[in-house]
Amino acid sequence: MRVLHVNAGNMYGGVETFLVTLARQARLCPDMESSFGFCFAGRFSEELGAAGAPTYPLGAVRTSRFWTIWESRQELRRILQRIPFDIVICHMPWNLVVFGPEARRAEKPLVFWAHSPATGHGWLEFWARRTRPDLAISNSRFTAGSMPRLFPDVRSRVIYIPVAIPEIRTTDALAVRQKFGVSRDTVVIVQVSRMEAWKGHMLHLQALARLRDLPGWVCWMVGGAQRDAELKYLSHLNRETVRLGIADRVRFLGQRPDVPQILAAADIFCQPNEAPEPFGIVFIEALGAGLPVVTTRLGGTAEIITHAECLVSPGNPDALAEQLRRLINSPEHLRAIGRSGPERAKSLCDPAKQINELHRTLIGLTGAVSAPVMS
Repeated sequence: MRVLHVNAGNMYGGVETFLVTLARQARLCPDMESSFGFCFAGRFSEELGAAGAPTYPLGAVRTSRFWTIWESRQELRRILQRIPFDIVICHMPWNLVVFGPEARRAEKPLVFWAHSPATGHGWLEFWARRTRPDLAISNSRFTAGSMPRLFPDVRSRVIYIPVAIPEIRTTDALAVRQKFGVSRDTVVIVQVSRMEAWKGHMLHLQALARLRDLPGWVCWMVGGAQRDAELKYLSHLNRETVRLGIADRVRFLGQRPDVPQILAAADIFCQPNEAPEPFGIVFIEALGAGLPVVTTRLGGTAEIITHAECLVSPGNPDALAEQLRRLINSPEHLRAIGRSGPERAKSLCDPAKQINELHRTLIGLTGAVSAPVMS
């Protein structure tokens, strides 16, 4: 089976991490060949190429410039005429808007993959509704619950994202702690996320400020800031650590290529989102690293975390601080929760299991009758 995944590629987040994992783990399902169309060259296309995946540049698209949409659709048409793909998958509404109609014209089974909940309003979703897919795949039950707002009469399926958990040597984890001047008996709390307010950095800092009396902990905040809004937000967070009196215990590490090693070097993962996470690959990675994961009871995260005590109410720094204090003061309890993490991560997101589940799901669509083009 030949599958063409279409994604813009101008950013690098959960969608891109998932698609690169598909490329790198292709051997797990030899009966499914995944290829990738993209609009913008960059880290995403480079990692796909390094993984040896077939890639197809479709041309840079700006929805405000209608001719770029037409040109990219023409390029997709040429690719679909040249290569006998069995299925086209458009990831997120933007890609469905731009490329879905062309897949329909080529009479290919069309899948829409939802990586975040539909809102039911906005021009992008309105435009996306004009091209009805044969199947909507969601990355969580939380996301799937919103699909009737977008495609009320389209069959829906939940497939958790495959997440590859690397094995990290103890010596590599210790080397990270040494690099940052952290002793073995210091508890490291880590957050790995984009520099966006809804990821809960402020709530995290407010909770940490309530732990100033507690010795023996530090916090690493991992995540890059490149756009103006991200840089301003990061500057604000730095000022807040000073105001809260925890600047000497919180370190902003920026964008890191060694996130698996950093997770292995830490003791607690904490990301108290202030808005629902559609799924959250990093939570799976933290579980796979054997860390207790403390977060807010919102969105898809509640499908991942099984320890109720690690799910705190949103917007409550006192409850968050209480849970962090309990873990720091109870090393055995901390380790006991962490030990259950790798098995939980595997049960949800084992690459072999999830990639073959995707293959089985797509087999059912081959030969499906295409819906009419409405664009």
